[in-house]
Amino acid sequence: MMEPAVTGTKNVMTAAAEAKVRRVVLTSSIGAVYMDPNRSPDAVVDESCWSDLEYCKNTKNLYCYGKTVAEHSAWDLAKKKGVDLVVVNPVVVLGPLLQPTVNASIMHILKYLNGAVKTYANAVQGYVHVRDVALAHIVVFETPSASGRYICSERMLHRGEVVEILAKFFPEYPIPTKCSDEKNPRKQPYKFTNQKIKDLGIKFIPVKQCLYETVKSLQENGQLPIPKQVEDSVKTH
Repeated sequence: MMEPAVTGTKNVMTAAAEAKVRRVVLTSSIGAVYMDPNRSPDAVVDESCWSDLEYCKNTKNLYCYGKTVAEHSAWDLAKKKGVDLVVVNPVVVLGPLLQPTVNASIMHILKYLNGAVKTYANAVQGYVHVRDVALAHIVVFETPSASGRYICSERMLHRGEVVEILAKFFPEYPIPTKCSDEKNPRKQPYKFTNQKIKDLGIKFIPVKQCLYETVKSLQENGQLPIPKQVEDSVKTH
């Protein structure tokens, strides 16, 4: 995780400086923003927040560790080499797939539909549509006044809410109804703001639509079989 994230980012920043590009837009992650054990539960996560590297290391969250180190490196190089850098920090990206394989973000949804898991985790996460993430990159590139970091998230959901939405749209699948952790209180979503990117004109696609389009895409690509009784009823109507 470290080498592509950190070395890759440094290589691109160096190449951009040499080519004298007008602006670099870096795709970072919410993983470089929210992993901080010292943040108060009432604090609002915004673009000034950074993940705590020691905490990432101690909790063996190497994804967040790599993303945080990579983004710090990008800002350091931008300053040293005089590159105009703007960063987009997306949460879990959902929506129709372009690639033929299932990535980690999509597997996060697929496992609740294909019977791979029998319970859902007591966890919360932010979600955003892939089209909004793509548009955010264009907008921050083309808006001269855009600067700094931009959190790209439509909303936070508990996994229990995710499976409820999926079950409403797709009751034909074996979607879990039980939490894997029934001892502890239900995790509460942290507060965040996406106002900075909204101020540039981004109107987020609702998370329910993200989930619906993700599943439809998986069905169309043949990565999620359509149960036979549903197929038959589609043919007869």
